[in-house]
Amino acid sequence: MGKRLVIDPITRIEGHLRIEVEVTNGKVSNAWSSSTLFRGIEMMLKGRDPRDAYLFTQRACGVCTYVHGLASVRAVDSAAGIEIPDNARLIRNLLLGAQFLHDHMVHFYHLHALDWVDIISAMKASPQKTAELAAKVSPAPRSGVSDFKMVLARLKKFVDSGQLGIFANGYWGHPAYKLPPEVNLLAVSHYLDALRQQARTARMHAIFGGKNPHIQSLVVGGVTCATDLTPDRIAEFQYLWKETMDFVNRVYIPDVLAIAGFYKDWAKIGGTTNFLVYGDFPDSNKEPESFLFPRGAIFKRNLGKVEAVDTGQIEEHVKHSWYEGDKALHPSRGETKPRYENLDVAERYSWMKAPRYKAEPMEVGPLARVLVAYGKGHAPTRKAVDDLLKQLAVPQEALFSTLGRTAARALETRIIGEAMEGWINSLVENVKKGDTKIYTDYEMPREAMGAGLNDVPRGSLGHWIEIKDGKIENFQLVVPSTWNLGPRCAKDKMSPVEEALVGTPVADPKRPVEILRTVHSFDPCIACGVHVIDPKTNEVYKFKVV
Repeated sequence: MGKRLVIDPITRIEGHLRIEVEVTNGKVSNAWSSSTLFRGIEMMLKGRDPRDAYLFTQRACGVCTYVHGLASVRAVDSAAGIEIPDNARLIRNLLLGAQFLHDHMVHFYHLHALDWVDIISAMKASPQKTAELAAKVSPAPRSGVSDFKMVLARLKKFVDSGQLGIFANGYWGHPAYKLPPEVNLLAVSHYLDALRQQARTARMHAIFGGKNPHIQSLVVGGVTCATDLTPDRIAEFQYLWKETMDFVNRVYIPDVLAIAGFYKDWAKIGGTTNFLVYGDFPDSNKEPESFLFPRGAIFKRNLGKVEAVDTGQIEEHVKHSWYEGDKALHPSRGETKPRYENLDVAERYSWMKAPRYKAEPMEVGPLARVLVAYGKGHAPTRKAVDDLLKQLAVPQEALFSTLGRTAARALETRIIGEAMEGWINSLVENVKKGDTKIYTDYEMPREAMGAGLNDVPRGSLGHWIEIKDGKIENFQLVVPSTWNLGPRCAKDKMSPVEEALVGTPVADPKRPVEILRTVHSFDPCIACGVHVIDPKTNEVYKFKVV
């Protein structure tokens, strides 16, 4: 038996995640992923008006600022048999696209990059050489010698004060860091640039959504931002989109490629086996046929066979979760009956359930979407992936890895961003010809069931609703991080993150940066999956897990 290592909590994520691994001969030989706070959103929704669901579910998280609202209104749209107007579809697409641009940028620079970038090493960099490097790999603004001197001065001030501020508590100097000082300094500079850019990118949500986070313009039947369908407001959105895409093309993608070139060994680490995509960004009311990112499932890494998805074959297992019973249920019949006893990775060890499709664990998210789109011959994805593999000089198998997962996130950011131009233009043309309809009237059914399926930055998201006597009888969320970071299932099959961690090298068990690299590559958002609240008193509870 190897040495046990526990990382609790995992930082630079949203929510509370505990990772326990067994390290044998310098590599992870076993792993367990534990979400350590209870999810209770479903319990809060029972008995409420279905139209109010999105207001509650959006509060599942402050990072996924839009996606739960969209899934909820889609679920009720589905239950009521509503077809939304073309403008509503375009605006929903644009808001979701803005979410992707913002989320992926923030993830790479502020949640994941520090797993690869050594802040202290940047102190040794030459501003002159860094400027020369920037001219070759990243045609970004603020890339002159004086600019890098200023960044270096700011870093030195942090270090000399003994307080690294936002860069504190890193494993700086770890032997797994491979970037030269100049690349580290370039990345630190762009980290700071991304802080400024993400604030401006977030404003796109405020234009058609009223605010960020937690959009206010969603409604069952469409959207409510009628007064924003003006040339000035659309032009404002378009300007921020262009500015963001400039950052994506001139900074984000070049940085990913530059850093990946030094970590090609990670093209063989952190892979999984099966992939699931619900698909999203409809081009019409014909779904899923019109999705930008197609729906599909891949088993055993077979890109030559993308299977159609039957959502009736999704089940949530609770054998290793802190819930009553041990029966696997479809989400439409799901139950939320918490029962915490103790944390034991041999028994029950997570508040997350274990979703399975056709009894198999499935990775969801950017890599899954890129693989399914590639396998189905989606032209923009094919070109982006082939260009990436050629530029890095790695084989197709490299996609099934931590490096592939991180690169896929960057590639789909560009693909979605480019598609947004068409949606903006379509919205402009509709308004020009006098079409400003954004809402379809409907009658709420007394009894019905519906599902809202999204593919969002972190992966496949589903909301299932049962309506009885015009009220919510049951509401269940199966979120991306539940797919990726849940526990084992009834057959003791590992979740994707547990599988991905096996084989990961660990140079220093006291500073397990390698484990963080793979965990962070999934962009965990545990808050979407776990909440602690008494549904009667709204009192929030805190638990100490020993």
